[in-house]
Amino acid sequence: MSRAARRLGLRGRLLLSVIGAIAVVLAALVLAFNLVLSARLNRQADDAARARAAAEVATLQVSGARIVLPEAPDAGNPDLLLWVFAGDRAIEAPRTGTANRRAAARLAGGGPTFADVAASDTRLYALPVGSARRAGTVVVGVGLAAYEQSRTTALVGSLILAVAVLVAVGLAASWLIDRALRPVARMTRQASEWSERDLDRRFAPGPADDELALLARTLNGLLERLAGSLRHEQRLSAEISHELRTPLAKIVAEAQLARRRGDGDPEHELALERILDGAHQLTRTLDALMAAARAQFDPHRATSDAFASAQAAARAGADAPRAGELRIRVAPPAAPIRVAVEPELVERVLAPLLENAARHAAGAVTVSITREASEVSFAIEDDGPGVPAEEREAIFLPGHRAAADQGVATLAGAGLGLALCRRLARGAGGGVEVEDSSAGARFVVRLPAA
Repeated sequence: MSRAARRLGLRGRLLLSVIGAIAVVLAALVLAFNLVLSARLNRQADDAARARAAAEVATLQVSGARIVLPEAPDAGNPDLLLWVFAGDRAIEAPRTGTANRRAAARLAGGGPTFADVAASDTRLYALPVGSARRAGTVVVGVGLAAYEQSRTTALVGSLILAVAVLVAVGLAASWLIDRALRPVARMTRQASEWSERDLDRRFAPGPADDELALLARTLNGLLERLAGSLRHEQRLSAEISHELRTPLAKIVAEAQLARRRGDGDPEHELALERILDGAHQLTRTLDALMAAARAQFDPHRATSDAFASAQAAARAGADAPRAGELRIRVAPPAAPIRVAVEPELVERVLAPLLENAARHAAGAVTVSITREASEVSFAIEDDGPGVPAEEREAIFLPGHRAAADQGVATLAGAGLGLALCRRLARGAGGGVEVEDSSAGARFVVRLPAA
């Protein structure tokens, strides 16, 4: 399929196909109609010439090989083109142009035949005079202007009618296609909304056993499998998080005990501090996963203060490398703002963005909080090099590392933080995007407002 056809969409392609097919049919009908009409007008002109010639021959008197004119025809009548030839000599001729006279002279002495004179738009017909012995020839002329005018009028009229029919059919087809595809568009929109927010909703196929009913049943099956997969994932995350909490608590307790009973070796002290920091970070991650699972099971179960959650995430980011070189500031909102998400989940959504900003900022990271209608927006901005336009979506893919992080393993992560950030935000009914900024990077987290 070409790129232009893909841009048209299904509705546009269907409409274009209908209009194209109707245009071909109408063109064939107009062509056939005008060809038939032209043939019919030609026959009428021929019949008129034959009838006039036969009538003139009937009025002539033939005496041996001599033609006697019963009366002088009206030579001043411009509509009457009549020649009577005795052999090659015209004994009667109308007042007409040279082209007509020459064409009539050429027809004298011949058999019944037609000749068109393009210069005067006239058709001539020659008919011999005399049955047993030829006495002469009668040539009559029929003007073709009226017939040409009829052809032109019919052609213009048929084209106008064809265009009117094409426009009418196009409008009707557009309305019918839009009406036929409207349920499909509605089902697509509902399936997209339900897949993100309410996987327990289903379509009603209806009594008819048609394509829409089949689509509804197919989407219902897809939503059912998606809901089952999500429930399995939620149970697995909850079970893993629950099972890991106990050994993590033991690791923290043993590390704290070893630190209290330490031998004073600075390297041992530093190693124990790193173990404790890692254990605490893993505990916060497990708490976030548990909160995300609870939020997906019941999106309106808990709320939290947006500013307090952002401050907690900023404090966690203060432990990151280079934290001593940076200034991380959370701007308090003008009025308290609450988020319809658990505080642990908000913290874990913001933490990877703050860690990313801390890695790339030159000296400052700022978090601002605003509420817009039913959403709360957290904007994380830094004064670093920013995010290239071609990587704004790629950085959220699991395992992807930005070009600026390549070869900086000591600072860059494994490429999972931003992917988890977006996944947790979407699971809570929000999202994460990279927006344009005049300086540095600007990440915006949107979560539902309480």
